[in-house]
Amino acid sequence: MRVVLSIAGSDSGGGAGIQADLKAFHRFGTFGTTVITAITAQNTRGVMGWRAVDAALVRAQLDAVAGDLRPAAVKSGMLADEAVVRAVAAGLRAHALVPYVCDPVMVATSGDRLLAAGTVAAIVTELFPLAALVTPNLDEAELLLGEPVRTPEAMRLAARRLVRDLGAGAALVKGGHLAGEGLVDVFFDGTTEESFVHARIATTSTHGTGCTLSAAITAQLALGSTLRDAVSQALSWVRKAIETAPGLGSGNGPLNHFA
Repeated sequence: MRVVLSIAGSDSGGGAGIQADLKAFHRFGTFGTTVITAITAQNTRGVMGWRAVDAALVRAQLDAVAGDLRPAAVKSGMLADEAVVRAVAAGLRAHALVPYVCDPVMVATSGDRLLAAGTVAAIVTELFPLAALVTPNLDEAELLLGEPVRTPEAMRLAARRLVRDLGAGAALVKGGHLAGEGLVDVFFDGTTEESFVHARIATTSTHGTGCTLSAAITAQLALGSTLRDAVSQALSWVRKAIETAPGLGSGNGPLNHFA
């Protein structure tokens, strides 16, 4: 059984963060391990509060996992503040943990910000050069690049900039926030660009979509898939998870991780 690692925040509502990642890991037959970077108080209606875990304890968790249950692939999600980002980057380098998927979680589905001021620059400088793939949504791509990303063409340019200018190995710019009935996700690996086009699903059950997607990609990489195939397979599965969502909660509900 392949071991995978999620470095992310805890979601008390169970639909995103560490909880969603573990469900996705297990769905694909991998063994999930965790480094918890933040504790959040949230449910399907929003984030009531959060607090970062001390950076030294974050690093201690990473060292403990890597020293005994070495992961075949790693992802990160919510990293909370600059000290945590630097601790994670140092740990990834020290243990040479690859492949690494960086989901630059900055804003929750509810619109609540999940990142301390000044942390974006640290994510770019410390983590992007280590990442085989970064997976920003449109809001996150705009924060990373400092420009609007609201059309398929802007997404294609953003994916290229994330790789060529900001140093990521590859980028998947997620189009869930695009206007209109059609959605597109743009993948660029430094050489090849591919757009995954699909119809919008009429639902409010979208909580934790980005976390779940990046976790599924990470699990597929641990199982030996190529990066492009891991992205394609994960996108297809997440779509099924949205279509069959259980309808829990009174806000943005969780996905069906059993899909």
